[in-house]
Amino acid sequence: MFARQVLTDDQVEPLAEGVLTTLEQVGVLCQNEEIMRGLDAMGARVDFAAERVHFTRELTAEFVASIRGEFPPTPGEPERPLGAPGLPGIGTQVAQLYLDPRSGELRQSNQPDMIALVKLGEVLHGAGGVGHVLSLTDCPPMIEPLVAGLLLAEWASVPQAPFAWHVEQIPWLQEMGEILGHERWFSWGAVCFAHPLRLDRDTAGKYVARAKAGEPCGLTAMPVAGVSTPVTVEGFVVVSSAEFVATWMAARAINPTVPLRGSMWPGTVDMGTGAVSYSAWDSMYYGFATVEFIRRWVGYVVPMGAGEYCDARVPSLYASLEKAYKSMTVSAFTGQPLAAGSGMLDEGKLMSPVQLLLDREYAAGAAHLCRSFDPTPENIALDDIVEVGLGISLNHLETMRTARRFRDSVWLPRFMDRSGYAGHAREDELLARTADEVEHLTTSYVKPEGREDQLAAMRDVLERAKQALL
Repeated sequence: MFARQVLTDDQVEPLAEGVLTTLEQVGVLCQNEEIMRGLDAMGARVDFAAERVHFTRELTAEFVASIRGEFPPTPGEPERPLGAPGLPGIGTQVAQLYLDPRSGELRQSNQPDMIALVKLGEVLHGAGGVGHVLSLTDCPPMIEPLVAGLLLAEWASVPQAPFAWHVEQIPWLQEMGEILGHERWFSWGAVCFAHPLRLDRDTAGKYVARAKAGEPCGLTAMPVAGVSTPVTVEGFVVVSSAEFVATWMAARAINPTVPLRGSMWPGTVDMGTGAVSYSAWDSMYYGFATVEFIRRWVGYVVPMGAGEYCDARVPSLYASLEKAYKSMTVSAFTGQPLAAGSGMLDEGKLMSPVQLLLDREYAAGAAHLCRSFDPTPENIALDDIVEVGLGISLNHLETMRTARRFRDSVWLPRFMDRSGYAGHAREDELLARTADEVEHLTTSYVKPEGREDQLAAMRDVLERAKQALL
């Protein structure tokens, strides 16, 4: 259930008119002939030479009406439970920068750093899999996911699928996966077309492959108000919504039955510094207005990016609180479950193992907001209430029930200080203890064995891929 609404019913129509006009008069740049041919067959006006597609008002309105039936509005929907965030770990973060937990050095992501993070993930949650956490900058981009996959196969007991950002990488990753016994060992990842309204060649190529495979298709939108859209919230909603509809039409032009998806990561720019924020108060409001309009007009609930992208650039209590406030605010406006961060800083560009452990503590704390309520005699503890009475000669801290139930009832963070912020010196001590724990966990890592033949075969795939892709 949506706890806070931005739009009124009478405001939907002028925004819808804006989307229809934008797609008719501006259209989209589409650098993929297969998508253009599909949209041409749907009834769009296509200029193949200019790689430009214009959607008539009638075509767009008909398309929106057709998919609205796939996501029927449910005005009487009962309130959804909040949902506790899972403990974050080493997954498919693909951060470009790495912050060394001991030296504090900020550097371009490389293979030794990824090995260190895979070891940490293996100790924290090895049975659940470890993923493509860094975007490696010490190897050519076209073979980067293959190199990352080889590292995962060597150092993780359950290697998750690497992120393929280019369609030509997919067959090689599939071949690697078959060696490991996985049928489809690659991640489609996010679909980030260029803003505004540009379906660029490389992303469109993977989008076509994704649609043909029947994988859910849609835009991972990261528009920036005042840069890729008008600075007004209303103009932002129109352009951003037009992008969602255009990418959905492109997917259905390739595969008429492909499921439609998408997500919203709104940004605003600081005119003083040029920095873009995806977690400032104003940026979230732009997103809330957009996802609510799409829900009202199309019927689809576009999720908002929540706890991960934050402005903070160094691991800190401030970063944890910034992620927490963003996640809680998104839940308040959209009803989404709480979403903890997973160690990333500086708007998703930077991975910090120290911040990861702090984010895990936040997730464990936030889970207390999502606990079930069960008024059993054991939980009501009426016998203790009667025995303690007015608390003059006995209090509940002295009862056996408190001793027995304290750990499953109260948040007990390991690193954060529940007594409150006590200055920079205390925070420095906290960060040092957390860095010590990263080092301690990593030293207990045990490398998986028994894959020597598979690794040799995967290295052969990598060498052949170098010849083909480079």
